This record gives sequence, C-alpha cells and structure tokens, in this order.
Amino acid sequence: MAGAAQGLLDEVDGMKLGTHATARRTLVVGAPAIMGAAILLGLVTPILLTGYWTKIATLAAVFSAVAAGAGLLYGRLGYVSLNQVALTGVGGWVFLRIAHEVALPSPVLLVLAGAVTCVIGTVIGLPSLRLNGLILALVSLMAAGAFEILFYGTGFPDGGGGFTGRATGAQLARTVPRPDFATSDDAMFRYTVIVVGILFLILWVTLRGRVGRAWAAIRQSEAGAYATGVPVTRYRLLALALTSFSTGVAGALLATGTGRLDPISFPAQQNIVLFAVVLIGGAYSLFGGVLAGLLYVAFPAVLNDLGIDANLVLVILGLGLVQALVTAPRGMAGQVQGLMARLRLPEHVLSGSAGRSPDRPRGDQTGEPAEGSSDLGASERAAQDA
Repeated sequence: MAGAAQGLLDEVDGMKLGTHATARRTLVVGAPAIMGAAILLGLVTPILLTGYWTKIATLAAVFSAVAAGAGLLYGRLGYVSLNQVALTGVGGWVFLRIAHEVALPSPVLLVLAGAVTCVIGTVIGLPSLRLNGLILALVSLMAAGAFEILFYGTGFPDGGGGFTGRATGAQLARTVPRPDFATSDDAMFRYTVIVVGILFLILWVTLRGRVGRAWAAIRQSEAGAYATGVPVTRYRLLALALTSFSTGVAGALLATGTGRLDPISFPAQQNIVLFAVVLIGGAYSLFGGVLAGLLYVAFPAVLNDLGIDANLVLVILGLGLVQALVTAPRGMAGQVQGLMARLRLPEHVLSGSAGRSPDRPRGDQTGEPAEGSSDLGASERAAQDA
C-alpha cells in the first residue's frame, strides 16, 4: 500500500524525470494538430457534402463535444452520467433566453450559456461526491427526467416576456438569427467545428496537465489518492464543472444553428443512448467522443437515407454495445489505436498521450493500469489516452 501511495504521489506531483519534458513536447505538437484538424475539417467537409449532410455533420460535431464530456466522466473518474443530453438542453435554453433579451456577440453568448450550465451541472452532480455505480446512474437519469418535465412545462424561449421568455397571446414567436459570419449552412458548420475544436483542446490540455494526473490517481485508487493528500472532492467538482461547461456550450451551438429548440429533442431516454455510443466509440479517448457523435447523429441519418427504419438503430447499437463490452472495452477508438500501435505509428496522434517506452507496464484493454503496478506509466495508461 505504501508503494502504491508513493507511486500515486509521484504521479500527481509530476516527479518522474522526463514526464514534463515529454508532455511539453506533446503539447507543442498536439495543440496545433487539434486546431489544424478542426480547421481542415471545417474547410473540406462542406465541399464534399450536400446541404442536408452538412447539417447532419454540424449536429454530429455538437454531440461529439457532449459525448466527450460523458466519456471523460466515465473514463477518468468512473462516473456513469446519464444527464448530458439534458444539460445540452439547459445550455440551449440559457442561450436562447439571453439572446432574445440582449444583443451580444455569439461567442459571448456561448460562454455565458456554458457558465450557467457549469453551475447547474455541478449542483445537480453533487450527489456524485457520495454515490457511485448504479445508484449514481439512476440519480443522474432521474435528474434528466426532471429536466424533460421542465422543458415540456416551460418550453424554450421564443421572444416572449417573463422568466421563461415564451410568446403568448398576440405575441409572435421569434427565432434567434445566426451570427453574420455563419448565416449559411457551410459557414455554420465551420463555426461549429472551430468551437468544438476549442472545447476538445481545453479537455485535452486539462488531461495532459496536473488535473489529468490527479484524475488518473483517483481512478487508479481513490483510497491511495486520499492517503497522499490529493484533494479528491475538489478534482471531482472540477470534472463536473468542466464537462458541464463544454456540454452547455454544445447546447448553445445547437440553438445557434436552429434559432429555436423543441423539448422533444431532449427526452430522458436519449441520455442512455448517448452513454451507449460513448462506450462503443471509446470512453478512454477524446477520439472516441468524435466517433460517438457520429454514431449518435449520423448513423441514424444514414439508415434513414437507405430506407431502413431508423428505430432499428437501438437494436444495432445494443448489439454493438455488447460486442464492445465483450471484445473491445476501450471501444472503437481503442481498436484504432491498437491498429496504429501494430503499424508502429505514434499512438498519441489520436490518443493525445505523451508516448510510452516499450519497457513501461501496459494496462489492460479497459484502460485500467496493469495489475500490481504503481508507477507513473501504469497510471498514465489509465487516464492519459486523451
């Protein structure tokens, strides 16, 4: 126990020689790579897709950020959060309410919506400080159900007065216009991809720093983290705040593209579907969030385009979830990274990890550190895939 505790302490404090140097090199290469990929994707994708599929790609980008937040909570801290779709609706609601009231630049509205959602998400996530496992999942799902009732009861703001901002009587419902630089669908896609790229960059940098190492220590051994003086409660709250903020910004982006929202878009059961695609895409990697966003939005659209009942997506995703849990616990992203490793390509291109020397202990397929290992390499494997 003492050896494990010392290993955790070394991990959190970054006392292993060479770790910070490698992390800095990865940061210098990885940060521009993430934003460069976002810009390239924003420029090329609209050229290759029609108007309808550009809208689908925009929605997929939005929910990639939502999925990345859910994956971070589960992959880094073991939290099963089943209210991320509900928090997306909260971010959209706040965005519409402020936008109808005050004329502010779109990026400012995104930040405000993210900040309010951050507070709300952290407050409703407080039970996670005492609960875990199935009980935490049920509590978060109940919170999502409560938000669904609120959305149907109050609706989403559409230019009316009062706290809810609903148009009543002779008032006409209004939509929030897109910003001047994103009036077309192509421009809106580029704007969305750049904002989502910034969110991914924030998550990636956080995971690469001291906070990410603390989350790794908590995931590896909560008791050991407590024993070494890691402020577990503070880092848990930080995870809730960060993921709630990114989810709120994603909801605001959703409202930016459509100008208005409908409660039917945020049913409680969709939180379960989102978590399922997060596990299929890969909860231990930010790349898994991208894959989860595509599975959540684009996959049903493809089935519908092929004339296949989109309701079958639940059956297909159910089978995919069983397959992922049995044969690929790290999801599709883990399989891709494994293939890259076999091809001797740098795995950190997709995972964001700082690299690993061949003699370091390798974790199992679930992303957990190798059993009996307490050094930095074992814990790094558990929480630095992103």
